[in-house]
Formats: sequence, C-alpha cells, structure tokens
Amino acid sequence: MFTAFVWSVSACIVLFILALLYLILQKGLPSLTWDFILGLPSEIEEGGGIGPALFNSFYMLLISLIIAVPLGMAAGIYLAEFAPDNKLIAFVRICVEGLASVPSIIFGLFGIALFVEMFQIGLTILGGAISLAFLNLPVMTRITEESIRAVPGELRQASFALGATHLQTIRRTLVPTALNGLVTGICLIAGRAFGESAVIILTAGVTTSGVMWDFNVLSPGETLAVHLWYVQSEAIVPDAVEISDKAAAVLVFVILLFNVVFRIPLWIKDRKNR
Repeated sequence: MFTAFVWSVSACIVLFILALLYLILQKGLPSLTWDFILGLPSEIEEGGGIGPALFNSFYMLLISLIIAVPLGMAAGIYLAEFAPDNKLIAFVRICVEGLASVPSIIFGLFGIALFVEMFQIGLTILGGAISLAFLNLPVMTRITEESIRAVPGELRQASFALGATHLQTIRRTLVPTALNGLVTGICLIAGRAFGESAVIILTAGVTTSGVMWDFNVLSPGETLAVHLWYVQSEAIVPDAVEISDKAAAVLVFVILLFNVVFRIPLWIKDRKNR
C-alpha cells in the first residue's frame, strides 16, 4: 500500500509538471517566428520582438556562471576536503546555507547599494551579472561540498595508495566521480539565473540599449524574464498577451534546453563506461 501511495503521488506530481509545461508551451510555441525572437521590442505599436532581452539573458547568464561556478566549486571543495572541523567552519556552513535560502530581492538590494550607490555605474549588465553570481554562489558551494562528500571513501584511499597527492586525488578522482552532482548544480543555478527577475530589475533595469548584439557591460540589461514581467504589468502595446505567451514559451524552452545540453557529456561518459 505504501509503494502504491508513493507511486501515485509521484505520478500526480509528474503529470502536474507536464500539464503546466504543456499549457505554457502550447500557447506560445506554435506562433513563434524568427522576427519575434530576433526583433526589437516595441513600446507602443504591436509586433515587437524580444531580441535584445533574449541576448541580455544569455550574456548576463554567461558572465554570472564564469564568476559563480569556479568560485563555488573552489569553496565547496575547500569545505569538503581541507576545512578543519571546528566551530568557525561550522558557522561558515550555516552562513552559506542561510545565504542559499535568502530571497533574491535581498541580493538585488545589495546590488543597488554596491553598484548603483557606491560605484555609481547605474543599472548595467555588469551589476546584474555580478549580483546573479552572488545569488548563485552559496547554492553552488553547498552542492559542490555535498557532491564531493558523497564520493565513497574507498576511492580516496585507493588514490592515496597509488601515490597520488591530495590535489591529484581531487582533480582525477573526486571531481570526475562527483560530476553528476556538479552538473546538476550548474543546471540549477543556470536555470535560476536565466529566469530571475527581481535581481535584474533592481540592478540592471527594465530597458535595453535598443541594439541586438550589445556587448557593452555598462549598457542597461533587461532580460527576457524582466521583459515578460514588464509586458504583463506595465506595457501598453495591444498584443501584450500574445507577446507574454510567446516570451514565456521561449523562457521555459531555453531552461529545458539547458538541462539537456549540460547532460549530454554525462550521457556520453556513461555510454563509454558501459
């Protein structure tokens, strides 16, 4: 009876998620065009696109991952392998866990205080990307630490027995073994960063430079998630509902694509191991 109950609850959750995805995708995907995906947004007339906002989403995501992934992995490996077992490290772990659960708007307020008020650079892609990195850094740290700790101790001992140093053991044994957990963590923070809106509104603004491929990190940085919120709440264009449906479909599709793309190397590795 308990097994049937667990399977029933799991099936209900999966069906609910699939129904939600279908509801979002079926409204927007059939009417998507390249003119909409690569076009410039319109403030008044209908037929505007999401090109600059979509580009800013990827650009900001890339910058934030470049900052958050190496630092988060380094911090997680240190806490799992090198940090002494004392009260200070225990307090640091509590702080990291607390930061991982802090609402994203707090990091947005921190970004305003740091980049807008202290450095006086305004609402920019750079400020938004670094604030996203701060948002995801605690999550990446915790996932890395738990993934490294989950590696069987026998693998460590075998590596040491073969004459490997601690750093060689981490690089050639622990990290490859914990790769599934690390990739899962990267997928989580990438999806969270791509769909984040509160941090971006406060640190990068709700406008773009109006140029499709603007690599200037000091330009305004409205992302696709922010554009979706703006169209639904503030925009006066006649086709606001259609734009929001298509933008939501693109947002969900890209996040699903992240999970597939990041896992392709793992699938290849598993097939080689078999």
